Amino acid sequence: QVQVVESGGGLVQPGGSLRLSCAASGSIASIYDMGWYRQAPGKQRELVAGISSGGITNYADSVKGRFTISRDNAKNTMYLQMDTLKPEDTAVYYCNAAISSVQATGVVFDFWGRGTQVTVSS
Repeated sequence: QVQVVESGGGLVQPGGSLRLSCAASGSIASIYDMGWYRQAPGKQRELVAGISSGGITNYADSVKGRFTISRDNAKNTMYLQMDTLKPEDTAVYYCNAAISSVQATGVVFDFWGRGTQVTVSS
């Protein structure tokens, strides 16, 4: 059974920083693209940042220069360093990972975490 779990959310003041983590576990054969998404109340889920297995990254325009995505392939873990946070960054942040399991190495599934709340408020 493969699962991904986020951690690191919380309440932070505007201008502050948080670091989110996403750990994948279980019968993992390979992890391909990974990404962070967020969903604010009343809004659609949106891509925040993505990273390929080779480390190529992409960011939403709204977070460029403030957020940094990274991954540690040896630990099956992805991170999102969020700096200079703004109230509009408030949302539930979700981890997404494309993973093949040892039981079916030729098939890649999308896995989602349950999300972690980030609130930016004074």
